Amino acid sequence: MEKANSELSMENYCIMQENERLRKKAELLNQENQTLLYQLKQRLSTKAAAGSSSAAAKPSKK
Repeated sequence: MEKANSELSMENYCIMQENERLRKKAELLNQENQTLLYQLKQRLSTKAAAGSSSAAAKPSKK
C-alpha cells in the first residue's frame, strides 16, 4: 500500500510539473497572440487611414 501511494505521489508530482510547464507555454503564446493582434490592428488602421486620405484627395467624378 505504501509503495502504491509513493508511486501515485510521484505520478501526481510529474503531472503537476507538466501542468506548470504547459501553463507557462500557454501564457507565452497568449502574449505573442496579443502582440500579433496589436500589430495587425495597427496595420489595418494605417491602411484604412491611407485609403481614406487618398480617396479624399481624388476629386469625385460627376
